[in-house]
Amino acid sequence: MEKVKNLIIGFGKGGKTLAKFLAQKGEEVVVVEKSNQMYGGTCINIACLPSKRLVIEAANGVDFVDAVKGKNEMTSLLRNKNYHMLADEPTVTVLDGNAKFISNHQVAVTTADGTVEEYEGERIFINTGALPIILPIPGLAESKFMLDSTAAMDQQELPQDLVIIGAGYIGLEFASMFAKYGSKVTVIDHKTAFIPREDDDVSAMVKENLEDLGVNFILGADISSVTDGPDGATVSYELNGKEQTIFANRILAATGRKANTADLGLENTDIALDQRGAVKVDDHLQTNVDKVWAIGDIKGGPQFTYISLDDFRIIKSQLFDGGRYTLADRQLVPYSVFIDPALAEVGLTEKEAQKQGIDYQLFKLPVAAIPKARVAKDTRGLFKALVDPATKEILGATLYGIESFELINMINLAMKAHLPYTLLRDQIYTHPTMSEAFNDLFK
Repeated sequence: MEKVKNLIIGFGKGGKTLAKFLAQKGEEVVVVEKSNQMYGGTCINIACLPSKRLVIEAANGVDFVDAVKGKNEMTSLLRNKNYHMLADEPTVTVLDGNAKFISNHQVAVTTADGTVEEYEGERIFINTGALPIILPIPGLAESKFMLDSTAAMDQQELPQDLVIIGAGYIGLEFASMFAKYGSKVTVIDHKTAFIPREDDDVSAMVKENLEDLGVNFILGADISSVTDGPDGATVSYELNGKEQTIFANRILAATGRKANTADLGLENTDIALDQRGAVKVDDHLQTNVDKVWAIGDIKGGPQFTYISLDDFRIIKSQLFDGGRYTLADRQLVPYSVFIDPALAEVGLTEKEAQKQGIDYQLFKLPVAAIPKARVAKDTRGLFKALVDPATKEILGATLYGIESFELINMINLAMKAHLPYTLLRDQIYTHPTMSEAFNDLFK
């Protein structure tokens, strides 16, 4: 049993950033990663970066097979860079293997050749991410045509008929992307409401634009079974009391992700999980076991790589800054959905403000009114913002249109700094740009 100062299980964004920081402090760190294809974590290997690369290539008219090849070259480069970022540090050991808790602070790591190495960590940081949820639909998990989000980005040929189970944000990103590559895409969801979190005017516009790309939606449907054939699968579902079927060359399960805790041996510890199977943490991201923390998707909550990075900031503050920055300080979390065009949001929607009885002033601007949108030949979309009439501060914004994934960060900064909306309204912007839309949005 080797004793180490810091043991990090998982090579994700928060964990690798923490490992680098501790190494630069001269501290000993052991980083355990299950797969040498996951150095750097989910984001750079199987999620954010490869999927956005494919989204951009689709918009640029690149062939799907060529796009996948380019994506793989990019992830290989980034994976190697991330590995050396840690492995080249003299106080860091990167160990390939499966980590399993023996007790609260003792972990056994089984390497590829079957060797078992045991470690006792003074501090342990769990950073093992999340896994796709596969619904218990008869025949789905066994189907040789079923894909998760990772496999969908590694197909050697473009699916001609693609059925996506789930009309959440991940499902919509893939629907938009594959439709632009040329697949015939059908999205099936048991909910009748389309992206119900969004305001009705925005969700209706998103649905219409995706349908214009060729995406077909079957909402309010309950899938009863998946049956394989020689060249694809038949998806059977019930809609409005009638049994119906649809054929698919590939079926993409896009029904969410769950915390990756199943094989960690947490039953051998006192570490508590919540009802959804995620690791419970306090405002400092510490578990109920002293000096054991959870970082990123493993602890539940928003599943974004920038949340994992912010988790690092919380732990760094606890270890070296008296714990002044905590989970309670994380009030605003923007997000973007990389459909075509993109949807980005931070703070309250109009629907949420009404539900909570919050007084607001509403500002709206069609993207068609923005000169840059005319230049870019894409006038689809709508910008919305809510402002507190008393303080003039922005309560939230929904930006649906090109480059919204960049603009939302400006709104987020103004909200975090408690700046009045008039500052964005009266700012001098370069021209023609999408950011100058704030002159007119807040007018």
